[in-house]
Amino acid sequence: MLKLVVREGLEWSYPTLSHELSMSASEVHAGVKRAVAARLMDMHRKIPVKTNLLEFLIHGVKYAYPPDRGGLTRGMPTSYAALPLRELIMQPDEPPPVWPDPEGQVRGYEFSPLYGSVPHACKVDPKLYELLVLVDAIRDGRARERQIAIKEIQSRIS
Repeated sequence: MLKLVVREGLEWSYPTLSHELSMSASEVHAGVKRAVAARLMDMHRKIPVKTNLLEFLIHGVKYAYPPDRGGLTRGMPTSYAALPLRELIMQPDEPPPVWPDPEGQVRGYEFSPLYGSVPHACKVDPKLYELLVLVDAIRDGRARERQIAIKEIQSRIS
């Protein structure tokens, strides 16, 4: 749904989303089907229902998709360690959370992305990267980080 938010109402197809998200078309189709069933998407208009999506992201995503944390690895920064939060939150002296990625430039602790292809999809779509960073701060951030992330995601989705 976040990819469709980023596309800002542009026409889409399952093969297009499949390519842009580095997922199979069947995985994209199954995801859209789940989103329609959860009332996160209006299939007649082929757009996300933004109010429902925001409600889920703010109140449900941390319960439905709790992150797994691992050891130190190379990857892409997420949560408070990446833009836009990196500029808004004082960085601790501990290793940052990263999505594991063999091509990653940052060493930090492993933080599971919502889906395995997230790092690849975010390398080519900075707007999607920002939204997923905010979602990760909601999934696992401290209270202040969550509040800043909620404010930021509301302004980007509304």
